[in-house]
Amino acid sequence: MTAPHTIAVLGLGRMGSAIATRLAHQDWNVVGWTRSGRTGAAVETTGDPNEAVAKADIALLALFDGKACQQVVERVRGSLRPDTIVLNTSTVAPAEASQLARRLGPSYVHAPVLGSVPAATAGALQILAAADQDTLDRVQPVLEALGTVRHVDDVTAAAALKLVANSSLAGAVLALRDSLRQADALGLPRAQVLDVLELGQLGGLVARKRSFLASQPTAATARAEFTIGALAKDMALLAAASNTPLHSALGLTDTPADPEADIAVAATVPAVAGAILEPLRAYIRGHATGDPTHFRDAFLPTAHIEGIRNGEFVSWRLDEYCALFHGRPAPDEPSRSRRIDAIDVHGTVATASMTLWHGADTFTDIFLLISADGSWRIANKAYHRSA
Repeated sequence: MTAPHTIAVLGLGRMGSAIATRLAHQDWNVVGWTRSGRTGAAVETTGDPNEAVAKADIALLALFDGKACQQVVERVRGSLRPDTIVLNTSTVAPAEASQLARRLGPSYVHAPVLGSVPAATAGALQILAAADQDTLDRVQPVLEALGTVRHVDDVTAAAALKLVANSSLAGAVLALRDSLRQADALGLPRAQVLDVLELGQLGGLVARKRSFLASQPTAATARAEFTIGALAKDMALLAAASNTPLHSALGLTDTPADPEADIAVAATVPAVAGAILEPLRAYIRGHATGDPTHFRDAFLPTAHIEGIRNGEFVSWRLDEYCALFHGRPAPDEPSRSRRIDAIDVHGTVATASMTLWHGADTFTDIFLLISADGSWRIANKAYHRSA
């Protein structure tokens, strides 16, 4: 097969610009187009995507999402030559990849990439490529200029595998967030913590992102390689495609940071504010002292406490719950302990979980909290008791 020589790169954001520049440096004729009109790529550009694809052997898509891919394909479809290959490196939902493949037929290659801007610049991407074999043979030289090619049986699987791979990255970012928050709570110097974390399982991520992690730079948006918003989008796609809950989708979406900042900035977000901890700590004090006043501080007056007690479902109003306590600690209080396990904040509502070890019994408490009138209170609690 004759190797392609002219490539239209449609989408010149961070990754598109890096891919276009890499291909130009590898002596392909590259013409670029971007919807925004802004580009950092050192290649010839045009304001009309139809002009770009009309003379291209390959139309390479490097776009933000499936909707953008569909819109751009529809816009240029009439200008594609019969032998032009559409090579899609974008991260989209499996169903969107399948739809594009049906629309474009054997000329479509779905090739999402693993790796960010530095890998694209160095030609070190990992590429999950799915297409008709003859079509893959034609684009192989281009793909190999960008990195290592891994053939996948079909476009749906290639799209799904990319999302799963990004899920592990999201999990690593959130795990790193937990480690940094715990270190901050212990008063450990950030530089020393990063030195030690580089020695462990998160070492590669810490080493690559250290400049963001060390100082929480204000230039995080300008220097971003892979943005919080893009990774959050990918996790939402994965959760929807799998129809399975995905905590990292929520953890990234609710990150109080610029979505255009690098993903590493998501790991530097401080722990939840002390105000949301106050009702939970009051609840703990209530158990520790047996004084129901603390429960009234912790809960809204309308709260209910619900669970299974002696095999029967119970639903106590706050007054009924407070009546279970008599103003003195349990006899075995010195051996009891409680731990706040997780808090997820969503604007004016939050969920929290806690584990309580009370003698021979372990309780798991799940709380719904609401912020009203400038303070947080527990709206309801459900619990599970196990021996």
